[in-house]
Amino acid sequence: MKRIAGIIAGAILFGAVAGAAMVGVNVAAQRAGVAYQQTAVAVTETQPQTETAAAQQETTAPAENSNTTLKTATGSSVAGSITDVVKNAMPSVVSITNMVKYRQNGFSIFGDYQSYETEVPASGSGVIIGKNDTELLILTNNHVISSSESLSVTFIDDETLDAEIKGTDANADIALLSIKLENIPTKTMNAISIATFGDSDTAEIGEQVVAIGNALGYGQSVTTGIISAKDRDITTNRGSRTGLIQTDAAINPGNSGGALLNMKGEVIGINVAKSASTDIEGMCYSIPSSTAKKVVERLSKIETRPEVSKEERGYLGVTVKTIDAQTAASFDMPQGVFVYKHTEGSNAQNDDLHEKDIITAIEGQGVTNFNELGDILSKYKAGETVTLTVQRPNGDKYDEITVKVVLGSAETSATIKEDSGSAGGKNDPFSRDYDPDGQNGNGNNGNGDSGNNGSDGQNGNGGSISPDDIMKAFQDFINQYQR
Repeated sequence: MKRIAGIIAGAILFGAVAGAAMVGVNVAAQRAGVAYQQTAVAVTETQPQTETAAAQQETTAPAENSNTTLKTATGSSVAGSITDVVKNAMPSVVSITNMVKYRQNGFSIFGDYQSYETEVPASGSGVIIGKNDTELLILTNNHVISSSESLSVTFIDDETLDAEIKGTDANADIALLSIKLENIPTKTMNAISIATFGDSDTAEIGEQVVAIGNALGYGQSVTTGIISAKDRDITTNRGSRTGLIQTDAAINPGNSGGALLNMKGEVIGINVAKSASTDIEGMCYSIPSSTAKKVVERLSKIETRPEVSKEERGYLGVTVKTIDAQTAASFDMPQGVFVYKHTEGSNAQNDDLHEKDIITAIEGQGVTNFNELGDILSKYKAGETVTLTVQRPNGDKYDEITVKVVLGSAETSATIKEDSGSAGGKNDPFSRDYDPDGQNGNGNNGNGDSGNNGSDGQNGNGGSISPDDIMKAFQDFINQYQR
């Protein structure tokens, strides 16, 4: 009996010790596990909120001198969901409406020839990139605002305001718009935000991206995809574009000028083009933020100027011709505005500007054709000095130089006298009325004029010259004047 009692007592003691040890181990393990789980949950839940809050605060806070320095990410941030990216970035993206003059030619039901001009809206997108003491600044594509009669911007709260062109660079297809702060309602200022720029150079192929823009003019919409490639070169009807980001995020008409964002909500590209065909899917392109930033920081320093009256307007005092992308490629010339000859009698001080020079920029704003040059010149008065960037032929190459011109007055510079060498006449190889043998005798000097008076001289009236003759005439001109 005593032996049995001893065995029972030993079993109880062993069980108690084992149970205590097990409880201790479980408690220790549970405490360690609970502490680990709580720490993991804290990192997962609070870090994105903290980073997101910081990002929102940085995005919302105005940047006083952002007209010269774009706001860029200043620290590590955590990638969020597409919803988070859109929610934070949408207030910095705007819709742009460009009213463009459109000429309609045709015949009425009675057989009469009719020609009338009307204004039609063209849609695009833009990104709010900063403000200065008096203006809100908006980045977009140059082709979005080209040939504009008027521009308006619609913000996230549906407020629509008139905008002005602050500066353009057609070579980079970048434009900067401005809206006077005094014209922006307080509720709109509270609703919008300034975009944060990321580093497009560090973006990786396969990285997820989000595109926001005014697709088809319906208002802001969102698409998503990945970076398909970097440093892509493409050719459009406006010329060549190099170093672009390729993405399969859908970009459609109206998306131009909108934002391509990484998953941190940073702008890494400005949407610019897509390859369109029934055989093509998901080949869309954006200007890298690293390129856009350099152009914008230059354009933001330009004074926003209104157009001046035609009577006060300044002129370069030269006859010019557009060298378009096709011509430039065919004849190995820079794309830009070719100086054909100096205008006789002009009081412009333009001795440093030579015949055969090709103008590629004025006052730091890139130009690719006469209309772009004319748009910028229309904001300068006679007597003002402008700085031109030109490509000057030097043997078999071109040297880039800068020249200064004191603009002449309209009465001395805008009219070109008709003579054997005048642009737009029968001996102008750019004119459709060009007569290689000098026997047409019509001496047309109508639409061929291009002395800064609104025509690039490539749409002359009348004549029935064949395309082969036009190309031969142009080839003869190039052989005479290019080198």
